[in-house]
Amino acid sequence: MTDETPSNFIRDIIDAYREENPQAPIVTRFPPEPNGYLHIGHAFAIQVSSSIAKDYDGQFNLRFDDTNPAKEETEYVEAIKNDVKWLGADWGEHLFFASDYFDQLYDWAIVLINKGLAYVDDLPPDEMRRLRGSLTEPGENSPYRERPIEENLDLFARMKEGEFDEGERVLRAKIDMSHPNLNLRDPVLYRIIHANHHRTGDKWKIYPSYDFTHGQSDAIEGITHSLCSLEFEFHRPLYEWFLEKLPVPSNPRQIEFARLNVEYVLTSKRKLLQLVTEGHVRGWDDPRMPTVSGFRRRGYTPEALNEFCYRAGVAKRERVNEYSLLEYCIRQDLEEKALRRMAVLDPIKVVIENFPENEIEWFEGPNHPGNPDLGVRKVGLTREIYIERDDFMEEPPKKFFRLGPGREVRLRYACYITCTGFTKNESGEVSEIQATFDPESRGGSTPDGRKVKGTIHWVSASENAPLEVRVYEQPFTKPNPEEVEEGQTFIDNLNLDSEQIKRAYGEPELANAMHGDRFQFERKGYYAVDPDSTPDSIVFNCTVGLRDSWGKKQKK
Repeated sequence: MTDETPSNFIRDIIDAYREENPQAPIVTRFPPEPNGYLHIGHAFAIQVSSSIAKDYDGQFNLRFDDTNPAKEETEYVEAIKNDVKWLGADWGEHLFFASDYFDQLYDWAIVLINKGLAYVDDLPPDEMRRLRGSLTEPGENSPYRERPIEENLDLFARMKEGEFDEGERVLRAKIDMSHPNLNLRDPVLYRIIHANHHRTGDKWKIYPSYDFTHGQSDAIEGITHSLCSLEFEFHRPLYEWFLEKLPVPSNPRQIEFARLNVEYVLTSKRKLLQLVTEGHVRGWDDPRMPTVSGFRRRGYTPEALNEFCYRAGVAKRERVNEYSLLEYCIRQDLEEKALRRMAVLDPIKVVIENFPENEIEWFEGPNHPGNPDLGVRKVGLTREIYIERDDFMEEPPKKFFRLGPGREVRLRYACYITCTGFTKNESGEVSEIQATFDPESRGGSTPDGRKVKGTIHWVSASENAPLEVRVYEQPFTKPNPEEVEEGQTFIDNLNLDSEQIKRAYGEPELANAMHGDRFQFERKGYYAVDPDSTPDSIVFNCTVGLRDSWGKKQKK
């Protein structure tokens, strides 16, 4: 990320606010619902709010919007806290819950009833929706809209005590049923929910709506700039109406910005939950999931995700970012951090016929070619080795600079070998390659100075670490997963081959890799140790591949 503070319309607004209020603190917040795991869109929202607080020496609050106990769990609360902290957003002592304000919100609902600005409605939900009208037709008043204040107070208190069934009654604001903005057509303030709340237990039988909770919670916490995604733009007049009508302690300003959209990425928590509950993925942290925990498990770093969000930028209009930008950010980050190792993911055996049996010759390779301070590791060459199956061709074309009959290549860090033959199995596939090595080429060069154009990686067939490697493709077959034919759902766009499990071999040191370790498997890509690993079975997830120029030529 550059050292310059990025300019955008939100920062312009805050700069103007600071000019008028030089001593006023800047306070922002991130208000997740604890009904699922955070996804990459949330990571973007977190960066926008937390970076502004940090850059203006302000305060960043983490506040859980826990107003729907039927869908919320403590598991989600803890996962969200872990993700926000991992991304580097520091809330310090400023951790809050909307449930902290339930008593105050209830009292403010009483204020609205006493002002004649709220009423208890007995309409069934379907009838309430019908009377709400449409974008082209005004709504109609509920027959219960003019209930006397005392009756509304009595019914609301009885709702609080749990006398009524769910859906039997709601508390609504009394605004304007003909207003062109549907959000101001007597919105629901409280509904009855008979469910145990993860923090308040069974104290409450009624719960405030998001719209009634949002602005008042901001005001209680002294939020100066309430940054929201663009879909809340039409909720802002309601946000401001509540602040105007209630005796709130401060007057926050809501500002909307375009949410983060990325090719092949789904950011609906409801649909992500469906992927989990129907078993299409291993869980919320499956490496194919666009959740923060999924990216972390796949091997992404917080720096890479934040850099992607920074490059995507804050905008007023919706747009779709290319997935390749995300991959670029993680490649750039891991290029500097990841240790190098060799691993063969699709092995085929090579027998070096003139190499002594039962001997090992050790060669040195740098742990990181750009950082000599990280030292070297030793790799052992034996008579039998594994190479990648696609590093050999029976009839190689002119520009294929890998191994083929009569072709000479360099084994990385070791020596030159020349293919002298190959063996096929009953199905006609090459099962073994025969080769010889040039003893004078140890270390990768020869006294006569001859050059070879191809260098391939390899692993000893006897001195290695068996690995399980999980390679991932895009989880959906379309850039927009929700683009479906009639009668289909987004599930029909799932890529059924999005995960491929390979039995591979790596350098012996990889057997000691720990959960969270990241490596560049030379010539293949970046890989991270998965938590499924055990001392007897190391599992690696492919974070992102390296560019394959030959693969591109083959496709052409």
